[in-house]
Amino acid sequence: MGAEDEDAAARLLQGVVSEELLTAYRRLLAQDGCPSTEAAEVLGGQETVDALTEAGMAYVMPSGLATSPRLVATAPELALQGALAALTRKLVTVHQRLLDGQRRMTDAHPFPEVMQAEADRLVRVLTDRTEIGDTSRSLLSTARRDWLTLENFAMERPLEELAGMPPLPVFDGDVRCRTIYQASCVEHPVGNKIVQMNAEAGEEARVVPNIGMKMKLVDASVALLPLTPTGLPCALLVRSPVIVGALREYFELLWERAVPLGAEEPEMLLTPVQRDILTLLADGLTDASIARRLGSNKTRVERHVTIIRRHLGTANRVATGAAAARRGWV
Repeated sequence: MGAEDEDAAARLLQGVVSEELLTAYRRLLAQDGCPSTEAAEVLGGQETVDALTEAGMAYVMPSGLATSPRLVATAPELALQGALAALTRKLVTVHQRLLDGQRRMTDAHPFPEVMQAEADRLVRVLTDRTEIGDTSRSLLSTARRDWLTLENFAMERPLEELAGMPPLPVFDGDVRCRTIYQASCVEHPVGNKIVQMNAEAGEEARVVPNIGMKMKLVDASVALLPLTPTGLPCALLVRSPVIVGALREYFELLWERAVPLGAEEPEMLLTPVQRDILTLLADGLTDASIARRLGSNKTRVERHVTIIRRHLGTANRVATGAAAARRGWV
């Protein structure tokens, strides 16, 4: 793992996660992972290992029967995405405790409605599906400068039903609409139709390999975040300037790294060895089998597979082979 990734980790995660967790993450990044059985010793304890995996900053990569699985660091931009999702979950828990305390205090307060309004002003948990849908639509109508969206098309109803919905309003050019789509959105025929329809209505669109959560952000004032994959059963309406500002910065970081819709995705320059490994991986061979076939060693093969997966943004070997085939690499 190069110094560029370590610098990116410090730039993206400094202040978002604790210094202890950032140090452990950068160590794991620099070492290109470690055997999962040794992770606690290498990273300073099992609690640190658990915190990294729970925050989506590291994951256990299965290996063949001959060796133990490895704990591998996710790419820095994905680690930031996971860390923000973990902070959101903690925020929900803290907010619920705040509401419980507010309810108790309002019993003794002479103007309880004033206190409740103050609590609801910054963060509000929405649990009614109709209210979540209405809130989403109303936010769009209140946009004055920016409408920013993260979209992965995680839906509770068939994607085909969305194709008949009207595209984004034009706003007479006053509002800049930007959406970052997960790559699978544009690779799906119906999803691609929806994306193109919104682009024709004036939306600027870019694509990244993976998006861990949906998000809708209006100007620099309000954000709507899902608390479930689809966001319909439970969502978080955020008006806190600090949190909305951080989410806006996160969007801009992703926007800089995303590929504009219709542009050619920068191809990874595969070495001859990596092309051979990828071909055998797509055929379903294990790392150990690939190493034997190529006369290499398993550790070196694992390192190449990790590099390829990070570029493709895939979570497992099957997805890596499929993504490589879509790009014509194999």
